[in-house]
Amino acid sequence: MPTRLLLLLCLTGHVFAEKPPDVDCLVMDLKYVRCSWNMLGTPEVNYTFYSWSNNNRNISECTHYLSEKNINTGCDHFYDPSQKTFHFMQFHTKLVYGNNTDVKDHNLKMKVKLNPPINLTVQKGSDGNLWYYWNQTASKCVESDVRFNVNNNNKWGTSKVSTGKQSFCINLPSSSSQYVLQVRSKMAYSCGDSLFWSNWSEPVVWGSNNSTDTSQMNGSVSVWTLVLYVLGATTLILLAMMLLYHERIRIVLIPVVPKPFRDNIEDLKDQLSKGLKESYKANYNERACPVREYCHVSQSDSESCDSSTFSVTTDQTNCSVSIPVDESCPSTPCNSSISSVVVSSQEVEQVSV
Repeated sequence: MPTRLLLLLCLTGHVFAEKPPDVDCLVMDLKYVRCSWNMLGTPEVNYTFYSWSNNNRNISECTHYLSEKNINTGCDHFYDPSQKTFHFMQFHTKLVYGNNTDVKDHNLKMKVKLNPPINLTVQKGSDGNLWYYWNQTASKCVESDVRFNVNNNNKWGTSKVSTGKQSFCINLPSSSSQYVLQVRSKMAYSCGDSLFWSNWSEPVVWGSNNSTDTSQMNGSVSVWTLVLYVLGATTLILLAMMLLYHERIRIVLIPVVPKPFRDNIEDLKDQLSKGLKESYKANYNERACPVREYCHVSQSDSESCDSSTFSVTTDQTNCSVSIPVDESCPSTPCNSSISSVVVSSQEVEQVSV
């Protein structure tokens, strides 16, 4: 009895082990269908894979197997590139090993996975914004996601790009910051609305040096920059040594500016003509002019002096005014007093007029 039970268990286990695994298919970049049957691990036996579609009822065996350790684990089925709507058709698969066969129908419309976008470029436009460009298969049916990172922090900003558009704009980026951008794509709703996104593209770096780098995430100083720094420092050192030890070169590059000495100013003054120097000297000295004041004389006194002669002499040459008076006339305080007043020649001219 125990022997029979053990034999039954062995036969049952062998039957379960020979049951074909489940097959899963995915359209890769709209070029071929990749079907695999190793989701639960590598099978123990080699299965034979057959496939066909609704528009082509001819069953064909796989011509390009995927394998692990000489065990078939999948198949790439290439179809005619002219059949651009192949993924909208129903796809059929059959996995066979001995007498065990597993047939399955696949709806591939929502099972399309594109390759990551290519030809990545980033540049600052004339409008001052940062523009990111890429190329993707079937661009009219593709929607994209862009993610970007500023200064290599742990937070990524994401933005969805509308269908058919293959560019992204960051408004007024900071020239002192570093931006890392990546993009991924999938089939849009109008073309099947795939459930699978492509992998993220290679990162593109734009930083303070306004350069594009698709090979590394972190910016680094290039070898040429270091070479230029060394050459610049060496040139400055050689120029300083030449200025210190070569007097002639120093005079040519840095000419000596003469200083204005006091002796030079005195020599310049001596060269001026005496007439020019005299013209700058002001003379405020004028000759003194005697002035005699006259008071009012009464009529009785004037009659007693009929015989007297009255004369006024004005000499504009020496500015003197003389008035002879007869001695018989009575003297008054006014005509007897004579004062000497210093007046200017301009006042005398006004008096004479």
